[in-house]
Amino acid sequence: MANRHLSRSIVLQSLFEWDLNALDKKATADVLERNVSEFAPNKTDKPFMDKLLDGVMAKQSELDLVIEKAAPDWPIDRISPVDRNILRLGLYELLFADRKEVPAKVAINEAIELAKKFGGENSSRFVNGVLGAVYKEIGEPGKEEQGKKRKKDIPFDQMPIQRLAGAVVYAEHEGQLYLALVHDIFGHWTLSKGKIEDEETVEEGAIREIKEEMGLDISIESELGNNEYVASHPELGKVRKQVHYFLAAASYSDIKLEQKGGLDDAKWFKVADILELNFYEDILPIVTKAITMLVGRGAK
Repeated sequence: MANRHLSRSIVLQSLFEWDLNALDKKATADVLERNVSEFAPNKTDKPFMDKLLDGVMAKQSELDLVIEKAAPDWPIDRISPVDRNILRLGLYELLFADRKEVPAKVAINEAIELAKKFGGENSSRFVNGVLGAVYKEIGEPGKEEQGKKRKKDIPFDQMPIQRLAGAVVYAEHEGQLYLALVHDIFGHWTLSKGKIEDEETVEEGAIREIKEEMGLDISIESELGNNEYVASHPELGKVRKQVHYFLAAASYSDIKLEQKGGLDDAKWFKVADILELNFYEDILPIVTKAITMLVGRGAK
C-alpha cells in the first residue's frame, strides 16, 4: 500500500531544494524524479507526488499570501525554508485538495508531523498555529467528521530491523582538531552513515560508507555507542534503524561528497565551532561524547 507520509516527505524535500537553490519551477519535476528514485524506487505513489508538487508550484503565490495573512509577524523570507515549504504543502492540501481524499484534519496533522520530523524545536507549534488559524477562517470543514481509521501500526518489537554504521571522523591540521560532517537538505549537520551489507562487520560497513559518501579513508579507533529510530520504508513499512557509531581518524584532505539525494554539503569544522551547529537531537550526544574523548586526550 502506498505510504502517503513518505510521499509527502519526498515532495517536501523537492520543494526545499527548489526554494533553497532558487531553481526554475520547471526544474522541480527533475528534482522530484531524482528524489523518488533515491527514496521510493518502486514509484507506487508517483502520481500522488506529481499532483501534489505541481499543485503547490501552481498555487505558490496564493499560498504565500495566505501565510502572510495568517502569520503577519513572519514575512515569508523570515520563515525557515523547511517551515515555509511545510506550510505551502499543508495549505495546498487544506485549501485545494479533494477533501474526500485528504480531509482537512489529515492535511493539518500531516504537516505537523513533517514539522516534527524535519523542522526545528518550535516548527510543529508554528505550523499548527498557522494552519489552525486558516482552518478556523474557512469554517473548520469536516469538524464533525470521523477520519478514516489508520491501519494499526506494527508493534515495535515486530518491526524489521536495518543495521547501519557511521562515525565521527576527526583529523588534526595545523595544531587544530577538525570533525568531518555532512549536511542534509533539511538544514541539519549530521554524521556520515549507511547500511551494512550482509557480509560486512559494523566496522567494515562504517569504513566503506564513509569512503563512498565523503571520499575519506578512515581508521576506526573506538566505539561511541548506538542509537535507534523508526523510519518509513517504501516497501517494508515501519522499520527500526539501528545505527552503530565509531570514533575514526582520517587525514585532513578534501571531502568529496557523494552525489545523491538527501545531502547537499560536507565540510571540516574546528571542534570549537561544532556545538554551535544545528544537529538532530539523537546525534548531538554522540558528537559530544567524541569531542569529550578527543579533548581529554589532549589534556593528558
